[in-house]
Amino acid sequence: MTALHSPVMEDTACSGSEAFALRVLGTSMEPEFNEGEVIVIEPEGALREGSYVLARHEGEWIFRQLCKAGAGWTLHALNPAFPDLALPDLSAVRGVIIQKALPGRRKASKKYI
Repeated sequence: MTALHSPVMEDTACSGSEAFALRVLGTSMEPEFNEGEVIVIEPEGALREGSYVLARHEGEWIFRQLCKAGAGWTLHALNPAFPDLALPDLSAVRGVIIQKALPGRRKASKKYI
């Protein structure tokens, strides 16, 4: 499972609609997102199928690609070694990834909006 590194990551850690950044840990979102890259999350970003999202799953913060699955949704890992995670609704989704960057390499940035 791709983890996210943050000094404090609680439901109340960021106020309302302020964008915030986290560092990627793990390999579940490779090859698009690699360990050590920084992702920027927009808490009030528009959710749509195919968006990369931050979600709370089984007590952990993770990010995945949001995919429609029948009447529900899944959190899809880009790395096929990791399973998709079922979501009955979108209440676990807390934000949309709007940008990634590799520290020290400005040209390696990519926007997702």
